[in-house]
Amino acid sequence: MSDTAITQGAHHIGLTVPDLAESRAFFLDTLGFSQVGEVPDYPAVFLTDGTTMITLWQAADPATAVSFDRKNVIGLHHFALKVEDADVLASLHHQLSTADGVEIEFAPESLGGGATQHMMCTIPGGIRMEFIAPAA
Repeated sequence: MSDTAITQGAHHIGLTVPDLAESRAFFLDTLGFSQVGEVPDYPAVFLTDGTTMITLWQAADPATAVSFDRKNVIGLHHFALKVEDADVLASLHHQLSTADGVEIEFAPESLGGGATQHMMCTIPGGIRMEFIAPAA
């Protein structure tokens, strides 16, 4: 068994969403991502925070699409993005608490009793997302 992993971190995270415009606006306007590309015929958009790329795909028929259920669907339980520190996390929590289409699952709290802080929410489109502020 090797001591070195074959992979080198995430290249991108791909998410199917019921409303591409709403989800794109969340990442651009709320989280400050930049759009780096799109495929209008798919339709899909490619966004980045400078470290991680998020690909958003429009669900073909949102009315019949199956909503996410973290306890009964095999696959993505949630995804987590890192923020600089606990102050940024607290500010983001405040911003998200009034953002359209966002439901806060829990406010910033200690992760496992340590100094790292995290919070969980559901973003527009019903995808579960965690934000983590590593310990200094």
